[in-house]
Amino acid sequence: MIGITAYGGYIPRLRLSRQAVGEANAWYAPQLRGRPGTRSLANWDEDSVTMAVAAARDCLGAAPDRQALRALLLASNTLPFAERLNAGIAAGALRLDDGIEALDLGGTPRAGLSALCQGLARARAGLGDTLVLAADQRHTRPASAQELEVGDGAAALVVGSGAVLAQWLGSGVVSVDFVDHFRATGETVDYHWEERWVREEGIARLVPQAVAQALAEAGVDAAAVDHFIFPTPFARLDGQIAQRCGVRAAALADNLADTVGDTGTPHALLMLAHTLERAQPGQLILLAQFGSGAQALVFRVTDHVRHARPARGVSGWLARGVEERQYTKFLAFKGTLALERGMRGEQDRKTALSTAWRHRQALLGLVGGRCRVTGQVQFPPGRLSLAPGQWLQDTQEPYPLADRGARIASWSAEYLSWHPAPPHHYGQIDFDGGGRLLMDFTDLEVGDVEVGTAMELVFRIKDRDDRRGFTRYFWKATPLRGPASAT
Repeated sequence: MIGITAYGGYIPRLRLSRQAVGEANAWYAPQLRGRPGTRSLANWDEDSVTMAVAAARDCLGAAPDRQALRALLLASNTLPFAERLNAGIAAGALRLDDGIEALDLGGTPRAGLSALCQGLARARAGLGDTLVLAADQRHTRPASAQELEVGDGAAALVVGSGAVLAQWLGSGVVSVDFVDHFRATGETVDYHWEERWVREEGIARLVPQAVAQALAEAGVDAAAVDHFIFPTPFARLDGQIAQRCGVRAAALADNLADTVGDTGTPHALLMLAHTLERAQPGQLILLAQFGSGAQALVFRVTDHVRHARPARGVSGWLARGVEERQYTKFLAFKGTLALERGMRGEQDRKTALSTAWRHRQALLGLVGGRCRVTGQVQFPPGRLSLAPGQWLQDTQEPYPLADRGARIASWSAEYLSWHPAPPHHYGQIDFDGGGRLLMDFTDLEVGDVEVGTAMELVFRIKDRDDRRGFTRYFWKATPLRGPASAT
């Protein structure tokens, strides 16, 4: 049996109020006023790589052995590096085996489904389990309709054999150069074509073709589908496509439009992860996505779905959302609005790539050292360990810290240094099992922390070298809210 063995997702904590966007732009685009709901907003220190890592940690929370993964496929149209293996950064942060095959995919919103199909094909060929990640953090023009519709997020699936919770039954694909939107190399914002043309000549014609192929290969009647997943920013279009494909209206899955928006490449997989949280054994899932044609897959839920649960799940991420009404904060986080940094923000952030390579396990994986003699934990790891009355050499063994619980030992919040989201919160945290580290804090407001506050670790952007276009990643601490995402 081939299919999905684990699933997870990630939605940033901040949710931008659409009403706030409409009010801020009412002088220029009054038609934007009155739009209800929110859209997800990535923090300033998040991008497609960090969100993909967060989704993967949510997915792998129950996985006993990450080293069993033989491939990592990262699908995104907003990867931070055009020539650097973004999937390799994610693999390092997740502490996966160096022998894993890592690959970036993109070029179409359905790249996530393409990655899923590749993972399933690998499993069918006996090439082992594949971690499929998808993430997007798209940019939009201020006062555009897309500014309200687009959201940030990520999804993760493990596909292979074994304890399959959703069996793969069939798939279909239509690959044609139907251009509904495009973004040229070097540009940051998509150009969109006329909505009616896209709906009637693109989506309405191409998606049913891919769905029909998938249902035929699976040997499933459309009316038997229990969950139909089709992400679209166009209101009620999912219902029209379901009707055209012969799928019952009751099978429509929640497209998260009211709270999250359309996350782009990961959205079909994010909706799938959300659906699997409540799917019952024996139910049939049909998911499809449009983009440079269309793609569709059919799964049957198995008994294993009762026992396979993500660390937090899409429902958990939805529950932790906080509404954001500061429109200028949104513009600043997206890089659309350049705020005054002052002299304290004038720093050359050149990264020594040789040092980054030598300490890659400590920096990407947050791996410290634990002395075999004394049990003391040290970060960064080193050859020397201090014991009472003596120095010990070469007694440390790797000691991962990212998935351990922690509490604040001391902290500070200050406005003196430049920070993208002032005040700058940081402090000393003590890890369960030993180890103390000075860390930046993220995803919090003034008053959210005090000495003793339980914290969890998240993989984030440390800083950006604007002169050279290099992003540096590290781990930060954030208040523990709800179930821990430790793996």
